[in-house]
Amino acid sequence: MKSEEIYPITKNACLEVCANSYASALAAQKGGAKRAEFCDNLAEGGTTPSYAQIALAKKNLSIEIWPIIRPRGGDFLYSAMEFELMKEDIKICKSLNCEGVVIGILNADGTIDRQRCAELMELAKPMDVAFHRAFDMSNDMDQALEDLIGLGIKRVLTSGGASSAILGAEKLTQLVKQANGRITIMPGAGINENNIQQLIKQTGATEFHASAKEFVESKMKFRNTESKMGSIEDEYRYELTSETKVKALVDCIKMMK
Repeated sequence: MKSEEIYPITKNACLEVCANSYASALAAQKGGAKRAEFCDNLAEGGTTPSYAQIALAKKNLSIEIWPIIRPRGGDFLYSAMEFELMKEDIKICKSLNCEGVVIGILNADGTIDRQRCAELMELAKPMDVAFHRAFDMSNDMDQALEDLIGLGIKRVLTSGGASSAILGAEKLTQLVKQANGRITIMPGAGINENNIQQLIKQTGATEFHASAKEFVESKMKFRNTESKMGSIEDEYRYELTSETKVKALVDCIKMMK
């Protein structure tokens, strides 16, 4: 494939937003996103959101809700206890009628843990299942992709193994070609309104993932600057998805159709 080849975007192109709360999922919906990868703890790469967050989103929102099933931050090699937690969270998502769940489990050697993934997928039925950026931490992305296709995974989120989708664009292009419609390759990591059109043209992908977040300043008048509750540098602000940024991304996609 020649590097200068430009792909036309299809009418089915869409944006998924990594929403870290009900408020963020609402902003994603208002901005025109198709779905929310619903999570908590963005600073750790996303962990499973609470029952209340999922329940409220499913009760009040029309956007697709796909909770991430990840019991902790860090690597993607899970203990037996953590795997049981993942199964229970999938049961909760199914009981709340989520459209799908997002999983990612690796073996210690960096291969896809096909046995455990298959078990979670069976438990999740009739929900669809996507695979998150644990894929980027696999030891061979080409083989990992074939493993996910064999499992029946619907979609895989990836930066092409790089620190951002733009830096991994060449690999993303190759993965889209390898997938050949058997699975959806969804670029993510550092995607914004300034680079999404370049990724659309270069990779041939039709679904894209972004957090579209911004900092919200605390309304606290009294502030104790000596004590800290966690590892965040500034505890008097937090991150939420921006409706304006989502809309800008969606508009960029529409302009390419």
